Amino acid sequence: MCGVCFSRRGLLTGLGALSLAACTENAATGRSQLVLVDDGQLSAMADQAWREIAAKVPPVRDPAVQARLARIGAPLVKAAGREDLPWSFTVLDSPEFNAFVLPNGRVGFFRGLFEFAGSDDEIGSVLGHEIGHIVARHPAERVSHELAAQAGVAIAQMLVSDSAGEWTDEIGAALGMGAVFGVILPYSRKHELEADRVGVELMRKAGLDARAAVTFWERMAGRSQAQPPEVLSTHPADDRRLAALKAAVEGA
Repeated sequence: MCGVCFSRRGLLTGLGALSLAACTENAATGRSQLVLVDDGQLSAMADQAWREIAAKVPPVRDPAVQARLARIGAPLVKAAGREDLPWSFTVLDSPEFNAFVLPNGRVGFFRGLFEFAGSDDEIGSVLGHEIGHIVARHPAERVSHELAAQAGVAIAQMLVSDSAGEWTDEIGAALGMGAVFGVILPYSRKHELEADRVGVELMRKAGLDARAAVTFWERMAGRSQAQPPEVLSTHPADDRRLAALKAAVEGA
């Protein structure tokens, strides 16, 4: 029994020590971050993700469209100081209103959103946001939080297993939901607001009109359907996001 107790204490102590050792300061966000994965691991994951995406959604065939996105993105990358990554900007042939960035510098911009954005500055506001995620190291932090949450739930479930008996699985599920709503989703919303703020700064440095970020998101909010409560969402509510964007633009 003592050996088991020692093992459990050791796991908790080890997890706490690892978390402290993995905390780094990020100049772009002004806060410390938990980073448990290195850039090589993230890049390998991103390469695989891009292959899966490319197999499902082909790029738009018009070279002028692709050249325009790359042209708008280039000064934002320079402003970000992350020219070490092999950046690529691709308009994907889908009517979806979405865009994404992978840790290897691959940016996917769906045709539906590209056509909706219209002006270079509005397209730049989306690209600035996506590049902002990389500058703020959000992919590494997100993966690290998920790993830490999984480990924490597993340890907590082990600690209660002796007394929980047949309810161990139910308790584990409840702990997992707590990790999602208490850690992962709140940080996801924080990441979106931080990427907006960093993106506005990148737009300013790249010579784009940062006010386009506000007009773009106002139009996006105008077409939004009913949203779930913010506590259940990966993204902040439209009103909160727009208020934060306006504050960032006024401050820029």
